[in-house]
Amino acid sequence: MDNTTLQIRAAVPQDAEALLRIYAPYVTQTAVTFEYHVPTAEEFQNRIRRVLQKYPYLVAEADGEIVGYAYAGPFRERAAYGWTAETSIYISEGSRKTGAGGKLYRTLERVLQTQNILNLNAFVAYPREEDVHLTKNSMQFHAHMGYELLGRFPECGYKFHRWYDMLWMGKSIGAHTALQTPVRTFDEVRAELPRIAALETG
Repeated sequence: MDNTTLQIRAAVPQDAEALLRIYAPYVTQTAVTFEYHVPTAEEFQNRIRRVLQKYPYLVAEADGEIVGYAYAGPFRERAAYGWTAETSIYISEGSRKTGAGGKLYRTLERVLQTQNILNLNAFVAYPREEDVHLTKNSMQFHAHMGYELLGRFPECGYKFHRWYDMLWMGKSIGAHTALQTPVRTFDEVRAELPRIAALETG
């Protein structure tokens, strides 16, 4: 996979089944997500719709096939947290370690910057010892993307009869000022997505 074959666009609810094919193995085989049961396509459509009310939900396509997706959501609901977002990314098994994840996450970051978001946080599952369900790859990926460790929650997730830690990792992507520019919705910046995506995909 190279920059010319990867295309990044906004997700639509009709992508739900394709995204579920990527997400389902994370649920059934890994502790990357602490969800126990694979959601239905209808529930996944609703999740996409909820995110898109304010935040970007992006998919990466190679040769017309969706190979990954990334999105943002609220860090907390109170108004003062409005300039902070929580980020997530999932890549299909065959597209990991190809550079697709980095391109997709950087595009998400650029969109959030355009929305005037300042802080990115990721809640990352972390094993004290790697096992068949969870490695340290998520932490390593976020560190590579410039996220720093902000906090650790020991043994707070239980899945596959094992206990896992969670890490808060964060990254600042804008200047913090006394008179802060209001955050824009994704709809307000959606028209800029092709230009932003082109910066990463060539």
